[in-house]
Amino acid sequence: MSDSEEDSQDRQLKIVIIGDGASGKTSLATRFAQESFGKQYKQTIGLDFFLKRLNMPGNLNVTLQVWDIGGQTIGGKMLDKYIYGAQGVLLVYDITNYQSFENLEDWFAVVKKVNEEAECQPVVSLVGNKIDLEHMRTVKADKHQRFCQENGLISQFVSAKTGDSVFLCFQRLAADILGIKLNKAEMEQSQRVVKADIVNYSQEPVARTVNPPRSSMCAVQ
Repeated sequence: MSDSEEDSQDRQLKIVIIGDGASGKTSLATRFAQESFGKQYKQTIGLDFFLKRLNMPGNLNVTLQVWDIGGQTIGGKMLDKYIYGAQGVLLVYDITNYQSFENLEDWFAVVKKVNEEAECQPVVSLVGNKIDLEHMRTVKADKHQRFCQENGLISQFVSAKTGDSVFLCFQRLAADILGIKLNKAEMEQSQRVVKADIVNYSQEPVARTVNPPRSSMCAVQ
């Protein structure tokens, strides 16, 4: 099957992951796309790119293009181009690092600026990562919820390390973009990583690293 034939049978969504460095963005992406977790921190320079195919309720095949954007790009001229055309955004912070939560205002401001003239606004989810370190939490849950309510965001908590709610995080975002309502059983099934289930949702995950693009981005069709 050619790439064009394969693409024609799938709905494609561009998802960008943004937030401070060391908040767990790459770990979140690799846990979702490759079912793995790297124990050593490695800074993302520019951009990493992952693909993952999901089978959504209603037997709808969806390919997520996951753009893992390096935390140091917040003041860079390429950030606007990375975000442009995204249907979904994951605003990620570390629940044990209050500064990473405070800095989300800056990240979210860029998202709003890039999309202020767009006809269709991206669906944005606030993601509190590292819930396996609950005993070290510095960002109270009510602050998280208030930020979501004030800005109309999806509220999610995950652990990229254990896999807790990672699949659900991406599934909920995709469902919201597509106007699909997940029932309680589907959400509970996705709460924790169950390897057999994830294998059924996808063929072998594809992951690759790309150099930061030099020209402006086009919106994903």
